[in-house]
Amino acid sequence: MTRTPGLFEQDMPQQSISDMTREQASARAAELREMISENNRLYYVENAPAISDYDYDMLMNELIAIEKRFPELVTPDSPTMKVGSDLKQKPANEPFTAYAGKDGIPADGTGNKEFEQYPHKYPMLSLGNTYDISEVEAFAERVSRTIGDGFSYSCELKFDGTAICLTYRNGELFRALTRGDGTIGDDVTENVRHISNIPQKLHGNGYPDEFEIRGEIYMPYKAFDRLNAERERDEDPPFANPRNAASGSLKLLDPKTVGHRGLECTLYHILGENLPFKTHNEALSAAASWGLPVSDKRRICRSISEIESYIEYWDKERKFLPFATDGIVIKVNELEYQRILGFTSKFPRWAVAYKFKAEHALTKLLSIDYQVGRTGAVTPVANLEPVQLAGTVVKRASLHNSDQMEMLDIRVGDHVYVEKGGEIIPKITGVELSLRDGSETLPVFPDRCPDCGTPLVRDEGEAKFFCPNTSGCPTQIKGKLVHFTSRKAMNILAGDATMEQLYNLGLAKSPADLYDLTKEDLLRLEAWKDRSAARFLNSLEASKKVTFDHVLYALGIRYVGESTAKELARHFGDIDALMAADRDTLLQVEDIGEVIADSVLAFFSDPHNVEEVARLRKAGLQFAMRQEEGPSSEVLKGMTIVISGTFSISRDEMKKLITSNGGKNSGSLSGKTSYLLAGAKPGPEKMQKAEALGIKVIGEDEFMKMLDPAAGRQEDGTDSPAEENAVQGSLFGDDTEGGPTLFE
Repeated sequence: MTRTPGLFEQDMPQQSISDMTREQASARAAELREMISENNRLYYVENAPAISDYDYDMLMNELIAIEKRFPELVTPDSPTMKVGSDLKQKPANEPFTAYAGKDGIPADGTGNKEFEQYPHKYPMLSLGNTYDISEVEAFAERVSRTIGDGFSYSCELKFDGTAICLTYRNGELFRALTRGDGTIGDDVTENVRHISNIPQKLHGNGYPDEFEIRGEIYMPYKAFDRLNAERERDEDPPFANPRNAASGSLKLLDPKTVGHRGLECTLYHILGENLPFKTHNEALSAAASWGLPVSDKRRICRSISEIESYIEYWDKERKFLPFATDGIVIKVNELEYQRILGFTSKFPRWAVAYKFKAEHALTKLLSIDYQVGRTGAVTPVANLEPVQLAGTVVKRASLHNSDQMEMLDIRVGDHVYVEKGGEIIPKITGVELSLRDGSETLPVFPDRCPDCGTPLVRDEGEAKFFCPNTSGCPTQIKGKLVHFTSRKAMNILAGDATMEQLYNLGLAKSPADLYDLTKEDLLRLEAWKDRSAARFLNSLEASKKVTFDHVLYALGIRYVGESTAKELARHFGDIDALMAADRDTLLQVEDIGEVIADSVLAFFSDPHNVEEVARLRKAGLQFAMRQEEGPSSEVLKGMTIVISGTFSISRDEMKKLITSNGGKNSGSLSGKTSYLLAGAKPGPEKMQKAEALGIKVIGEDEFMKMLDPAAGRQEDGTDSPAEENAVQGSLFGDDTEGGPTLFE
């Protein structure tokens, strides 16, 4: 098998490290810790890794080598001493608060969600990784030196997903926690209940009264490709790989949406008190008999040669699997020996993971298409000889832009390397120059739109060329119609095929044309009957109630996604104020930079777009924030309030009072919570948690007094809760997600 630098050996780094002075080593270690910590955040929290697993492991290995040579440089918070965390950073005295932050699905409109957190009964550790079979041999030798002979290994596929810990009580699913930081995890039980192959109740008998079983939640290629196809139709950024999609989907706001994502689970490790099993394999077989999803690809090996055969087999066969796998996990099978071998602070000593190299294939580039998106961006797409890769047949791959084509020095007719699947969506990573025979032709990036013939433009700092004919380019027009009617915009019951027909029949050249359609117009569409026409017209009428921020998003302004549209709508209040804003005014809006500001200005400087807004306004669309959309006062600005119990008004009305006065209502307590608003019969768990976190509990009367700005000072002369909170905000800084907090 091919030899590559590995976890323990570190041939290349050790040579340079051996020449380092202590000062040089200290500086490099600090640099590595910063790089690793940032990449941990991108991988675990943002679900947007910036480097490959291999490059990450090489950074970690270099830090390990430095700390080994200079042990005095080891710090308690070094990445070598702890497990990567999918929780947003927070202080140690805030143990039960989750900040989902970005849910990994930035264009879904799900917003942020706070999950309850609970401690793991047993720490969820990571695994030591290696890319070198000799290090697997070294692992086996270390195990033998400790426990002697007469043991076996369980070899299993390493699923490329997101870790999960399930607790079953009396045969029923009780709780599901993410890995979190290894000691505390997010409670995603309700979302997990919507994953089809995770049983709510166990089958058969013989299962313990309570136990934990851990595994991986992943997204099969078929579901992944379907999800990315949907996102590309909406011109949302696709997920880089199934792992990111699975991790992000697990943190979605709506459990039903999680169910529609096609997630699956494979479980691989049982924990509990006095379990009746002698081996790991026996425990998994029992779990399978209870209806739990356990991999049938595992094998018991008794020698390093059998392990190597297993690795070699799956290194070839993994491309035919319907899901992503990035390696093999080798575990000591006997549970007693696992207990003897024990753990480091980060890894079990009885297991190791062998990581595969990124899967790639060599195929021929047949031609290049140049596709126009709804924003006018022109993207080169390579047409390939079909090749099997990572569970699917790849026929096309993005070349991204002209700069990428030049960097690759690519030719039509070249043999190119393609990567996909568990590593990344289809992309060309290189050219096999040795196979060129002189018949290849140099591609010429078009200088005119391939659809309408308009000369392309490329703004300074842009990687892509754009067609500026936004109102006359057929592909852009149809793309805008599809975007306008999409669920996340105006939610009109129509798809690509309908918009194509409407455009081809001359019935819709812009979104405003849709509101002029009649039943007779719609009956001209192929296979449309009275019922289809009525449903479409009803959805058009319903779209007139869609809020201003969604209407603004539906206009399709370049770079203005859902969250940006929401910020602009909240800041300006109506379309007239937004259209009148100059560049400096736009730049005052939170998260609006120069690129977005210039794009908004360009959009509203186009007379066609101004006319379109006027027509849509005349049709009855919402171009101003409704009264209930914006706060009626800001007396609760910066506060996050959790409610519990019953009140003199409904809970929904109480929540509206909070938001209409500038506050934020949250469903769970955290260090970001300003107050627990307790009515009659509040939940005992929330009351206990508020006490544990030092959160002030207020009643309905006190809350109503807070809404009266004239209340000012209280009778005892102390600041009212609202003023006290404002003081804290000035001392510690406002937090845009949840208000001022002493813990930030």
